[in-house]
Amino acid sequence: MTSGIRVSIADGVQTIRFARPEKKNAFVAASYTAMTEALASGDASADVAAHVFIGSEGVFTAGNDIGDFLATAQGAAGLGEPVLVFLRCLPRVKKPMIAAVDGLAVGIGTTLMFHCDLVYATPGARFIAPFVNLGCVPEAGSSLLAPRVMGHVRAFELLALGEPFEAEAAKDAGLVNRIVAADVLEKTAVGAGRTLAQKPPAAVALARRLLRGDGRDLEARIEEEATLFSQCMQSPEAKEAFTAFLEKRPPDFSKFRRA
Repeated sequence: MTSGIRVSIADGVQTIRFARPEKKNAFVAASYTAMTEALASGDASADVAAHVFIGSEGVFTAGNDIGDFLATAQGAAGLGEPVLVFLRCLPRVKKPMIAAVDGLAVGIGTTLMFHCDLVYATPGARFIAPFVNLGCVPEAGSSLLAPRVMGHVRAFELLALGEPFEAEAAKDAGLVNRIVAADVLEKTAVGAGRTLAQKPPAAVALARRLLRGDGRDLEARIEEEATLFSQCMQSPEAKEAFTAFLEKRPPDFSKFRRA
């Protein structure tokens, strides 16, 4: 299975494009490996000043490919090594990351936003974090970063209640910088990257590091989330959630409620 990730570099901007439109740009293990390698090589290259994540054909990403994910996660491997390596690299990225979001941004498609420095979205963007609905916990350090960005109540609405955030709601919550039309989305995001490429690179890197703060607490939270995620995937709740999803029926969690 190919990664579905296309990487290109021009004018100081590395574009990391999600390109599995037949699967709504869902990620497989190879996708995470490709993104990790792109971020590492881009950070090390004088030709790259910023990284831009973008989807294709009206979708950012539907998150994890469900078949690939279940084959790994339900085998006691939790998130899986390629996913963990990608999540661990996010707090260590030195150059600015920019997201251009159109359509669905599910799971990691939403939690990735908290690691980006600029986020542009179309009116059709829709941010969804279904982790708790699937009997799991949030990942990518989002349980730490979301309350910082959005405040506790909106972070709880996104990550625990699992309510979708439309573009305007995401902008109001501080997750999105600007809402733009779909036909200028890529131009806007890449243009921001090109603007950063014209600035003193050391100063940009230092400013980003100061703004994002000490990443050790974030790295620790990513590890804690990963441990809990693995435990949750073995739970009866998660098994019911995924069985219901595959059977296209509402899950029944009533038997797990404690008196």
